Amino acid sequence: MSQSDIDPPNLYAAREPIFPRRVHGWFRNLKWIIMAVTLGIYYITPWIRWDRGPNLPDQAVLVDLANRRFFFFWIEIWPHEFYFVAGLLVMAGLGLFLFTSALGRVWCGYTCPQTVWTDLFILTERWVEGDRNARVRLWNAPWDGRKLRLRLSKWSIWLVIALMTGGAWIFYFTDAPSLLRNLFTGQAHPVAYITMAVMTATTFIFGGFAREQICIYACPWPRIQAAMMDEDTLTVAYRDWRGEPRGKIRRDEPTRSDGGAKGDCIDCMACVNVCPMGIDIRDGQQLECITCALCIDACDDVMARIGKPRGLIDYMALKDETAERAGSKPKPILKHILRPRTLLYFVLWSGIGIALLVALFMRSPFDLNVTPVRNPLYVTMADGAIRNTYILRLRNKQGAEHEFTISVADADGMVLQGAMLEVEGVDGTTVPVPADATHSQRVYVTAEPGSELAEGGQVELRLWVEDTSDGVKSKIDTVFHGRSE
Repeated sequence: MSQSDIDPPNLYAAREPIFPRRVHGWFRNLKWIIMAVTLGIYYITPWIRWDRGPNLPDQAVLVDLANRRFFFFWIEIWPHEFYFVAGLLVMAGLGLFLFTSALGRVWCGYTCPQTVWTDLFILTERWVEGDRNARVRLWNAPWDGRKLRLRLSKWSIWLVIALMTGGAWIFYFTDAPSLLRNLFTGQAHPVAYITMAVMTATTFIFGGFAREQICIYACPWPRIQAAMMDEDTLTVAYRDWRGEPRGKIRRDEPTRSDGGAKGDCIDCMACVNVCPMGIDIRDGQQLECITCALCIDACDDVMARIGKPRGLIDYMALKDETAERAGSKPKPILKHILRPRTLLYFVLWSGIGIALLVALFMRSPFDLNVTPVRNPLYVTMADGAIRNTYILRLRNKQGAEHEFTISVADADGMVLQGAMLEVEGVDGTTVPVPADATHSQRVYVTAEPGSELAEGGQVELRLWVEDTSDGVKSKIDTVFHGRSE
């Protein structure tokens, strides 16, 4: 028995480096625009200022973990309003289902953070080391002074980008200018340095070295997307009925698109050389394909140069294959996109969005909570009156101090006869509540001797709170305990 029969098979294959070639075209330009917009939003947003009063940092977008709140321009989400965040997450999931059902892995190809930062790192690599052929030669060349200089230059730029990425992330969680100053003076919290280091390291490794490995092995979406797609889904594909048999052709030689026997594909490998995943789209649909559409730009450029119609590689639906093979025209794109499945996703997505907006604009600028004091249930005063005690909690969700007037009514909101309300510690029934704070206030409701409220056992009543600055009112129901026979 040989040693090869004893040793287990090696199931690990080392990563083959991929060197995508520069490409020009409509989809490449679209990816540049999306990269600029998404990176601009990510890096700039923490520095947008927004007046939040004297007690909070003037930051437009802030995740305040210490006080468990989230700020987005004029919107402030408190801990008990986490359903807004949950609703946004559900909308994000439905949006991903919608776009995948309509256009395949369009999220992966254009807006996924791994794709965006990998694209940026490849752009940097191209600036420093040159285009595909130059990078391949440098990879295969022995280590010398030039190779070391180019690699160190590239890695240094990558590290700066990764450091900016990690830094931008932590700026979302506290006042950005103050944190930046503390980072340089060494006064920032250790958590800030640790988080920044982790984000920097992962960005540097994932965008610079792991790249397509993250999409293939770490991300679960390639394995889930099949459930979201059907035969009407538009995705990047190769028209093999037009391109095969592939091979070199003479100038003006008729091909499939001209009624000839040869395919339009000249086997130039342009589609393979521009692919950031290193696959050949002509082999059919593959798990690795992120539908970035760069192969479309590369192939269209070649077709234009040899005088053939574009679209040998294009966005297309499986349902159109039979018709196109027979020479018929495919269905209009909108008919593929606007179908029951995508419309259902859109209706659900829109419904949740509208519900969140309605809830957002209808919510009160302050919250109420009341707890009756149960020990004792009531107190009998010297004149025979019955008094109940309540702990009223007022949460002022506004950026300035407001005063609130408290009143009492019956369960129908009518004036409660024979009842008097007192507010502990203040003259009258108006209490001030600081900005972005919760104030606990003890209040007393006293029923006159012999009144229906005093002698009626357990009676429902309603506390009203009015903001004196704008007249906004809110109510909360509780009970009054009187004498019971």
